[in-house]
Amino acid sequence: MDHRNSAPPEAVLQQDLQRGQRTTERTDGVFPAVCPLDCPDTCGLLLHKEDGKIVKVTGNPDHPITKGAICNKVRNMTERVYDPERLLYPLKRVGPKGQGKFERISWEEAVDTITGRFKELIRTDGPESILPYSFYGNMGVLSVDGMDRRFFNALGSSQLDQTICSVAGNEGWASVMGFKGGTSPEDTEDADLIIVWGGNIISTNMHQVVLAEKARKKGAKVIVIDVHRNRTAQWADWFIPLYPGTDTALALGVMHVLFEQGLTDDEFLRRYTVGHEELREHVRAYTPQRVSRITGVPEVDIIRLAEMYGQARAAYINIGNGLQHHDNGGMNVRAVTCLPALTGQWLKHGGGASRSNGAYGKFNGANLARPDLRKNPDARVINMNQIGEALLQKDEPIKALFVYCSNPVVVAPDADRVTQGFEREDLFTVVHDLFLTDTARYADIVLPAASSFEGTDLYKSYWHHYIQMQEPVIAPLGESKSNYELFSLLGQAMGFDEAAFTESEEDMITGALDNPTNPYLNGVTLEALKKSPFVKLDMTPKATYLDRLTTPSGKIELYSAKMKQAGLPEMPSYVPLIEGYDGEHRPQADERFPLMFISPPNHNFLNSTFANLPKHQRLEREPLLQIHPEDAQARDIADGDPVTVWNDRGTYELEAKVTDLMLPGTVISQGLWWEGKGRRQRANVLTSDRLSDMGRGATFFSTVVNVKRQ
Repeated sequence: MDHRNSAPPEAVLQQDLQRGQRTTERTDGVFPAVCPLDCPDTCGLLLHKEDGKIVKVTGNPDHPITKGAICNKVRNMTERVYDPERLLYPLKRVGPKGQGKFERISWEEAVDTITGRFKELIRTDGPESILPYSFYGNMGVLSVDGMDRRFFNALGSSQLDQTICSVAGNEGWASVMGFKGGTSPEDTEDADLIIVWGGNIISTNMHQVVLAEKARKKGAKVIVIDVHRNRTAQWADWFIPLYPGTDTALALGVMHVLFEQGLTDDEFLRRYTVGHEELREHVRAYTPQRVSRITGVPEVDIIRLAEMYGQARAAYINIGNGLQHHDNGGMNVRAVTCLPALTGQWLKHGGGASRSNGAYGKFNGANLARPDLRKNPDARVINMNQIGEALLQKDEPIKALFVYCSNPVVVAPDADRVTQGFEREDLFTVVHDLFLTDTARYADIVLPAASSFEGTDLYKSYWHHYIQMQEPVIAPLGESKSNYELFSLLGQAMGFDEAAFTESEEDMITGALDNPTNPYLNGVTLEALKKSPFVKLDMTPKATYLDRLTTPSGKIELYSAKMKQAGLPEMPSYVPLIEGYDGEHRPQADERFPLMFISPPNHNFLNSTFANLPKHQRLEREPLLQIHPEDAQARDIADGDPVTVWNDRGTYELEAKVTDLMLPGTVISQGLWWEGKGRRQRANVLTSDRLSDMGRGATFFSTVVNVKRQ
């Protein structure tokens, strides 16, 4: 049989309600829930049930931050939960890898097959021949930082360096500020200048847009700095386009003007920073003229931006993900993070910056993951951005791969090499997912995953200050299991420590919240979460934020000896891309690949999530390549023409959209699409698995290509 289930989800719903396993007896009504997606907003939801089935998803108007507003992705979540293509039963492969031919098996057979293979590999090749591959397809900590971590720690597998998303930016921020927390969202409505730098927040952080609109009504201006006039840039009062990867140069040019015009807060610099005098001298070289050549931003705009920032009563910078996905991504964020210190914004209500506020809600990771279960703490670490290379290595090869909460065949860079790795017949692959993803088509065993609405989990936001708990609203459809259930089952089947793999979800939540090192968790308990769908962190310690920074000096580090020891510039410094061009270097561009390729998120998918659902596909229509009129004319490309984008790594086929939404020399394709329509439409076949300057992060946007009409 093929991968389709013998009965649609609706047909098995009544069976599920009778299972009595992790289900709620309340079959009708409206129930609180949490959005599980990898998004800063972590919205409070309401699930509307009729006859035991979720019929509508709305926002919870009582949530103090999200206040009932939700995005289109989540509004249509019921179609994802009940999609007829959803996996309901374990499957085993019966055809060649990649063809998607499977037959149904029992959970008993699936578990016996997996544990039998793992035990054999441990005996013949050692536990490090097994690798977990996961990310945050579900942000619940029990799902991705809990029972799963316990299982692979007890197994002794190789370890995954989860650096595909935010690590470069986090390292850049931490080099300046230490503690990875910034301005509280609620305060930003009192800013009179808001700069969104490298983020499309209308699509990725919609409630920050709501707060910015409140600030606007009080007279604030919104500036967007990006390589692309996306939805957020079109909404802004002023859009500043620049060449990809030149953000550091622009930030240093702004610093030059601030020092030159006396717009800095020297008292703040003396009291709270180290390296301000060195920085003053350092940025003399970044004149508006030079920075304009590098970035493509006119001199007059650089000066105007600096003056608006320096003269603002309270200026807030929202640092997005885009500028960190470059060869110089950590430095880009580091440079921008220095700006609030120059004008003393941290002492101004509504001022400052944020990159991630997740550290405020830091849980007890040891209680969740149980690293004490691992007998080989120095087991090899494999960077998830280089999974293609890792799967193809000949020495000490990976013999088994367990994929969950991720779709690496679509989302990982250098996708053709990733696919080659997954095609290995000697690679035993298990995938746990809601759907037969592009990755699952290469699996030997496919396991059906429960949706977040079918289990218990704990959620924090990496933007706002509220902790939330999800309890089951419906029973798991078919024979699907949550990550908690799955890895508990596998751990017991392997004969691992019984107490660690039979601990209840509520006990694990209690353990996660028991973190004496984090004063912000004061008052956040399981009991409080049972009484209220959302509990606010104790933000009292934030009053002494600047006096407790965790940098080596205890102050904001504009100069960093730690960076110098790591072989990086001790001062924020513009370093050109390894693969790519700025305005100064564009004349020396590789003639074969003269265009910079950027693949940012689209509006209706979240990475590859939702990309398989008909309604979301209709909303996005199809992959498009946005190309500047000058670049299109040089290639005889007209709007709507089918085009091929290529470089030495692969080819990508889609339609051209001729537009001036970016500077010449840059092409844009939004969204990560599953393969379809007989065309090659994986953007990441073009991207490199090189690692960023800080944190060994992804460099998706440092990519050069050429384009031709088909």
